[in-house]
Amino acid sequence: MSTSLCPGSAQELAERLAAAAAAKQKIELLGAGSKKPLGGRHAAPDIAISTAKLNRILEYEPNDLTIGVEAGVKWADLQRTLAEHQQMIPLDPAWFDQATAGGVVAANTCGPRRRLYGSARDHVIGMHFVTLDGKTVKTGGMVVKNVAGLDMAKLMIGSFGTLAAIVRVNFKLSPLPPVSRTFLLSSPTLERAIEQRNAILAGVLQPASIDLLNPQAAARLSLARLSLEGLSLEGWVLAMQVGGSRKLIDRYTRELPSSKYVDGPVETSLWRAVREFVPAFLAEHPDGAVVRVSTVLQGVASVAEHCPVPLLTRAGNGVSYACFPDCQAAAAWLKQGVGRGWKGIIESVPPLACSAEEQWPQPGNDLVVMGKIKRMLDPENLLNAGRLYGRL
Repeated sequence: MSTSLCPGSAQELAERLAAAAAAKQKIELLGAGSKKPLGGRHAAPDIAISTAKLNRILEYEPNDLTIGVEAGVKWADLQRTLAEHQQMIPLDPAWFDQATAGGVVAANTCGPRRRLYGSARDHVIGMHFVTLDGKTVKTGGMVVKNVAGLDMAKLMIGSFGTLAAIVRVNFKLSPLPPVSRTFLLSSPTLERAIEQRNAILAGVLQPASIDLLNPQAAARLSLARLSLEGLSLEGWVLAMQVGGSRKLIDRYTRELPSSKYVDGPVETSLWRAVREFVPAFLAEHPDGAVVRVSTVLQGVASVAEHCPVPLLTRAGNGVSYACFPDCQAAAAWLKQGVGRGWKGIIESVPPLACSAEEQWPQPGNDLVVMGKIKRMLDPENLLNAGRLYGRL
C-alpha cells in the first residue's frame, strides 16, 4: 500500500517531492483526484502527494482582472468568490464541484464556452511549479500582458502531473455577462441540425457555446433529470448559450424564432448537465470508456453520423465526446474513425482496459519532443508514470 501525503505549504511540498525522488519512489501527483479517469491509467505508486491543502487565494485584484491561487483551491469555491465581483474564469471543467485549480490546468480541461473564451492556455498568465529536485520555478506574473516565461507554464498545462507539481496559478479574468439565455433547436435529422449550425456560424451573432447532442445524448438529459417543465429535448438538439446586454439577448430571440429558450435556474441546470455529461455517464457505467475526437468543423457531421452511442459535440470547434459501455467497443470505433481521417483518443478508460496504442493511436511527431522534455525533468520516470495514455 502506498503512502499518502498532503503537504500544507509549497515548501513542504518541495521537500516531500525531493525526498521521494531521492529515494527513487514512484510518485502519484494529484489535487482532489477528480481527473483520475482521464489521461490513461498510471503505474501503482509508492507514494501519493496531494496539493489539496494548498487551498488559499493569494492575490486578487478585481480592478486588474487577475487572481493568483494555490493549486488546491476548489474550482467551485474560486468561481463563487469571483462571482461576488461579477467576474469569472470561463473554462467550465467537468467534475466542477470536486476539481481544483491545479487539476483543471494540469488536465487542460474546459467546456462548452471554449469556442468564445478559449482553453486554459488562454487564461493562465503565470505559474509556480516544483521540480523533482525540490526547486520552485516561477513563470509569468500577475499582469495580463506579461509574456515572460509563459512557455514554461504552457509545458505544465495538459501534462497531467508528469513533469512537475503545480503549486500556484495566476489567471486573467473575464466579466460575467449581465444577461444570459440559452436557445434550443431540435431537429429530426442530423442534416437539418448541421444546416442550422452552419447558418449560425455564418451569421453576425455568435453564441459563446454551440453544443450538439445526438438523440441518445438528448434522451439522457431528460425532463426528470433537469426539472424542465414543458421543455422537450428530442432528436438532434443544438444548445446555444449567449450572454451580453438585454438588447443583444432580445435580438437573438427575434432572429431565432423557431427555437425554444431558457434562462435563470433552468438554464443553469441545463448547462450543469451538459458540463457533467461525461462524469455522469462514467458514474453509471464503471466499465465505460469515452472517446474524444477532434475534427475540422465540416467533420462534425461525419463523427455524428457514424456514432452509435450517446454523443456530445462542441459543434462550434469540432471536439466530440462519444460514450461507450466498454473499452473494446470504443477502441474499435476509434480505429474506424482514424481510417476516416479523425484524430482522437480514448480519454477515459477503466483500469486495465485498453492498451496505450488503443488509447492514443496517433500521438504524432510531437511525441518525440514530449519524450525529451519528460526525460529532462523526470529522467527516472517517477511522476505519474503511465499517464498520458501510457505513451510517456
